[in-house]
Parts: sequence; C-alpha cells; structure tokens
Amino acid sequence: MDLIEVFANVHERDEMEMLFDELFTSAEKNRLFLRWKLLKMLRTGVTQRKIASDLGISLCKITRGASILKRKNSILYRILNEGDRNGDSEN
Repeated sequence: MDLIEVFANVHERDEMEMLFDELFTSAEKNRLFLRWKLLKMLRTGVTQRKIASDLGISLCKITRGASILKRKNSILYRILNEGDRNGDSEN
C-alpha cells in the first residue's frame, strides 16, 4: 500500500488526526497547515503582501499557491470552491 492509498482509505476525522500525529512532526504539520491557510487567504482575495506580513512567510511560497489556484483544473481550486459553496471556513 502506498501513502496515497493510506490517506484515501482514512474516512474519519479522528483517524486522520491520529495519522497526521503519527506520520508528521509538529514542524511538518505546521508547514502543511500554514500552506493551507495561505491558500484559503488567497482564495478570499487577501493580497500576497498582506499574507506574507500576517503569516511571516516569503512571497515565493505565496506565489506558488497563487499559481495553483489560477488553474481551474487544480484539485485545490475545486476543493476550496466547494468549501466556499458549503460555507466551510475551518482548517
């Protein structure tokens, strides 16, 4: 079983949290959650400079996220749009 299959087979939030805790260090989880937060901020129209200032990260990291969200066939674009429609604003 590869890692993608492992993630695809976890359907409960509690189990996914446990998997993250077991698989990733705190620093790795923080980087993932920071990336998610910057993507959501971009999606809501926050400027890249404001995101860089608020989150203390480089414009380069933010630009990568922005380029992903510009692609309408991006999985992240679809997921964030679905979240918008569902009123989902949590991590």
